[in-house]
Amino acid sequence: MDYTTQMDAARKGIVTPQMKIVAEKEKMPMEKLLKLVGEGKIAIPANKLHTSLSPEAVGQDCRTKINVNLGVSPEHNNHEEELEKVQNAINMKAEAIMDLSNFGKTREFRRKLVGMSTAMIGTVPMYDAVGMLDKDLKDITADEFFSVVEQHAEDGNSLRYEP
Repeated sequence: MDYTTQMDAARKGIVTPQMKIVAEKEKMPMEKLLKLVGEGKIAIPANKLHTSLSPEAVGQDCRTKINVNLGVSPEHNNHEEELEKVQNAINMKAEAIMDLSNFGKTREFRRKLVGMSTAMIGTVPMYDAVGMLDKDLKDITADEFFSVVEQHAEDGNSLRYEP
């Protein structure tokens, strides 16, 4: 592979399989899509480890996407119910799922979510860091936080950074 991201590919004039799918879904000429992705005006969140993904585009001149928020919390820590919500979201054609999990060790849940979802997956690593590292937020170092970000990327997520 001669590129690292969809933006990198677009800047090099490489049409990826994901771009072909997106151009068809968006009814957008490939030349326009390449230009807008290369300029950063459209994002195609397509982590190569998210093998069940049906690619989508977000940004200028793109259709509005349906997003579903879910995740485990101290008040509701039932992974199977949350995975049922994932399946329902997929069945209802959601294009994006935001995992807002903020309780406990959520990696197993996240991996199942990514494995079964055709939708883009976003996560909030800061939410997960407290449970994963078992520390108060104020005690988490930058290196520890970035190790959580790295883990989310390794799990196949399309990350959203929340400062």
